[in-house]
Amino acid sequence: MHNHGGLMSIDEIIGNFELLDEWDDRYRYIIELGRNLPDLPEEARTDANKVQGCASQVWMQTLVRPDDASGPVLIFVGDSDAHIVKGLIAILLALYSGKTAKEILSLDAVALFHRLGLGEHLTPQRSNGFRSMVERIKSDARAALAPAA
Repeated sequence: MHNHGGLMSIDEIIGNFELLDEWDDRYRYIIELGRNLPDLPEEARTDANKVQGCASQVWMQTLVRPDDASGPVLIFVGDSDAHIVKGLIAILLALYSGKTAKEILSLDAVALFHRLGLGEHLTPQRSNGFRSMVERIKSDARAALAPAA
């Protein structure tokens, strides 16, 4: 597993999560993941990059690398003004960033969300925000696969 700029792989995150029994520790860990996210450049904080449906402010920038043999690859950068949401972005980026559009569409972040016990512990607003971010990532992946008009 190679790290993209020091970000952890999703398997490492899941592994660490499973070592933490207490929800408080998991919560702190998610916030810690968010703190380690690279900063989103100021020019990426645009309305177009804002993810609607999140209680806090969330920005997500998608960079599409041209097709290689397995199709377009998408790189995501994200930020939020809420610590816990920033951590959720970090988990999503670990899962999706640097993957091909087809892989992105086949990965189920919401199932992972429940596997990590996040659904039970986060407010419905946060859970909906998470789904909105997943939706944004998937729609960008679908757009990348759509033939250029």
